Amino acid sequence: MDPGIDKMKAMTNTTESTRLTGLPPLVNGNTRMLVLGSFPSATSLARQQYYAHPQNAFWRILQAIWPSSPYEISADSYQKRVDWMLGKGLGVWDVYASCERVGSLDSAIRTPQVNDLAGLLRDCPNLQLIAHNGGESFRHARITRALGLPVYRLPSTSPANASWSFERKLAAWRELVGLAGLV
Repeated sequence: MDPGIDKMKAMTNTTESTRLTGLPPLVNGNTRMLVLGSFPSATSLARQQYYAHPQNAFWRILQAIWPSSPYEISADSYQKRVDWMLGKGLGVWDVYASCERVGSLDSAIRTPQVNDLAGLLRDCPNLQLIAHNGGESFRHARITRALGLPVYRLPSTSPANASWSFERKLAAWRELVGLAGLV
């Protein structure tokens, strides 16, 4: 076997991204506000949990908005936190159903396939507004605006959004959750 071909195959395998599939929506008939991220991080995909990276502020923001949460942010409390969030009227999904990506950065997303956002309305008859969690998600606001609901951009809860402090993110999120009547 030609060692040059083996070396080339090894190089190709380490630089090629693979097709990744996102997570299913977390919604129910009570969902009044839908938060759309771009695509789950590598940590979230590995754990099959939205916003699983410990540095992501999503769950901490919700706990600050609704301080009555009895659940700590830990891997074993995920389903309890999801049920609590859904009970408050908040749903979560992502703009992209699948994509190619190496790592977790939105800037590394290639060949994305958009989720069936219009189809989601059937499962969310009480949906009042859509919030995009960050800029990459908000790039698809024209699609969500076509659904006939108010659409907003929230600051990303990702640790990559270091230009916004936790307090500043919390204020923006609290305002929109209040606008949706979830507080």
